Amino acid sequence: MGIMPLLIICSILVAGGFLVAFLWATRNGQYDDMATPSIKMLFDEQRPASSETFQD
Repeated sequence: MGIMPLLIICSILVAGGFLVAFLWATRNGQYDDMATPSIKMLFDEQRPASSETFQD
């Protein structure tokens, strides 16, 4: 039973870390664009000519 306080403290620290990361992401505009991700797969990616490889 001595390990329980340590586990509770660790879980609270991890949850607090996730909360801080979420708040940072929302304040920096990570969730502002809700339309583009749904149509992004419809566009072809443009690759540079030097990265193309030809297989025989």
